[in-house]
Amino acid sequence: MSTEQETTLTVRNSSVTVRPDLGARLSSLVVGGLELLRSGDRYGSFPMAPWCGRTRDGRFVNGGVAHQLPRNDGPHAIHGTVRGHAWNAARTGEAEPGTATASFTYDLVEPWPYPGRVTQSFELTEDSLTQHMGIETYGDSFPAQVGWHPWFRRNLGNGGEDVRIEFRPGWQEERGADHLPTGKRIDPLPGPRDDCFGMPDGVTVLLTWPGELELTVKSREKWVVVYDEPEDYVCVEPQSGPPNGLNTHPRLVTPIDPLEASTTWSWRLL
Repeated sequence: MSTEQETTLTVRNSSVTVRPDLGARLSSLVVGGLELLRSGDRYGSFPMAPWCGRTRDGRFVNGGVAHQLPRNDGPHAIHGTVRGHAWNAARTGEAEPGTATASFTYDLVEPWPYPGRVTQSFELTEDSLTQHMGIETYGDSFPAQVGWHPWFRRNLGNGGEDVRIEFRPGWQEERGADHLPTGKRIDPLPGPRDDCFGMPDGVTVLLTWPGELELTVKSREKWVVVYDEPEDYVCVEPQSGPPNGLNTHPRLVTPIDPLEASTTWSWRLL
């Protein structure tokens, strides 16, 4: 089903709803009648591009040229520019039996200083959702990042237990008082967390709602932010670089080398 404001993909007892008018974010993920995402225009699961997390003081340098981004998180710029704008629907359909697909595009404009395009696609099966995101440039090369920021419900509301998060990171980025990595890698600390972790073999994080559902977040990317401080929700954010990565781990998007990343969420009812 597709309207100007939402696109819903359904395969058997699983469905996702995308809001292209709200940054091509997922507003709903339902599995076996269980809603997994926090509802609301600011939540669901939104794409982060052309950077992830916080950029220190909203500033980055490309080829010796300094750029200032709007500061929307205290002194910093956070989560990119694409999550609050309308995207264009590019395609909706069925790739093969048992698979529903949709894709959307967004052309980068000010306050991002470089022209380019972000493309995001969704592929839903009965037991998984694969999301792919890419950035290409229309001209000059520029540093960029992509990632996903889901708000999962801590409790699914049926009287069951709260979610448990399991993962084995290679390290934790030490977090400074400004919530940005200091550049030092430390042994992973227990939660609650609002921290970035390195997973050199790729991201794998298991979320378990005991007796109800297991969901695994996987990505070939090597960075994940886990945010489980809120009382009612948890975030597991696979991304192509750490916070402030435009400055510390720049990955250039060039005319012949776009940035591409993907994440797959797979689930099973318990």
